[in-house]
Amino acid sequence: MARFSFRLPDIGEGISEAEIVAWHVAVGDRVEEDGRLADMMTDKATVEMESPVAGTVVELAGEPGDQVAIGATLVVIETEGEVVQPAEPERVEAENPGVEEVATSPVAERQDPPRHGEGDHAQHGGGGAPLDATPADVPHQATPLHHPATPDGPPPRERGGALASPAVRARAADLGIDLSAVRHDGPHIRHADLDAYLRYGSAQGYRAPNASRARPDETVKVIGMRRRIAENMAAAKRHIPHFTYVEEIDVTALEAMRADLNDARGQRPKLTMLPLLIVAICRTLPDFPMLNARYDDDAGVVTRFGRVHLGMAAQTDAGLMVPVIRDAQDMNPWQLATEIARLAEAARTGKAKSEELSGGTITVTSLGPLGGIATTPVINRPEVAIIGPNRIVERPVFRARPGGGEEIVKAKLMNLSISCDHRVVDGHDAASYVQALKRLIETPVLLFAD
Repeated sequence: MARFSFRLPDIGEGISEAEIVAWHVAVGDRVEEDGRLADMMTDKATVEMESPVAGTVVELAGEPGDQVAIGATLVVIETEGEVVQPAEPERVEAENPGVEEVATSPVAERQDPPRHGEGDHAQHGGGGAPLDATPADVPHQATPLHHPATPDGPPPRERGGALASPAVRARAADLGIDLSAVRHDGPHIRHADLDAYLRYGSAQGYRAPNASRARPDETVKVIGMRRRIAENMAAAKRHIPHFTYVEEIDVTALEAMRADLNDARGQRPKLTMLPLLIVAICRTLPDFPMLNARYDDDAGVVTRFGRVHLGMAAQTDAGLMVPVIRDAQDMNPWQLATEIARLAEAARTGKAKSEELSGGTITVTSLGPLGGIATTPVINRPEVAIIGPNRIVERPVFRARPGGGEEIVKAKLMNLSISCDHRVVDGHDAASYVQALKRLIETPVLLFAD
């Protein structure tokens, strides 16, 4: 018998360490040659480690979430014959960019997580990559506080000799009140006694109905893509002085045009608001080059881009990912709709390539119907601006009559947010850009004008 130490190979230029995302083996398991050992993550790339020998696993380097240095021992395997330990670790290409599992508990039953792209796993917020291994919590069932009344006799006597009608007992059970703790003057506990208990006599205060169904506490280890998101968001807020500008835009005419385009779309994809908004963004950016840019903190250099590589924030089970629409300025609304759907599906299923998740020059983040009144989105560093359309609502507005005077009409309104890096973009620039965008959106025929 001999022991073979599998050392973490060089998995990318400039990479000094990688994070253990998931183990596919445990100590004592038999592994075959080329069998799966572990998933390792660097930045946005997840790499599957395979065993070069067959044998029994006797040692593992750590737990999911731990960092392992390049060249350090990852797994020790006991083999049946002599093996030659490689002198230099071989380079392994990252094959599975994107997302991985979030471990939920160190004592959870070990399972082999599905490879990226092998089916859905209940999407957040959309999609179905193998993103979150958290088991569904089973709420605790409420325990009845009292026995039911007999159909023919009087209400049964509670602890302490108190009596209560079925209606009072049902209400007390819904509120989580122990009737033995309720003070009362007469022989029966009444609704008024429950009201007094809620106001003055409860040591814990009012408890909402079904309060006993509260979720149990849970400890979730932050690893993999969730950790990368946390690090990137913290770096963005730490390094970038954000400011946000919000404007209200009348999208009544744009929504009417969108409906007409969908009625005549034929075999083309159905348009949402987002492709039309991206067309407007791309048409206005050439006059505001300071927004379509990236800021290199270390070099103190701002690069202003002539082409629009638009990041599209997409929610997945593992968290937020930002696939990039390349050369968005060259696409019409239907081409954009097709590319949006393709990239969103790739992000959700873990099939997005590394180059599809990097290189953006400006980002759009949309929550669709959940958009709220206004948002203050966090900039996707090293970009300098991010745009957030919010929910469309219908409200009455004053409009000028053609013959003079005003009338009240129903309009579709949407707030548009933009967050900018104040080191690069001035407030006047951001406001001017949004006003130019507003003029184009409120006169949507200009979207297709030369």
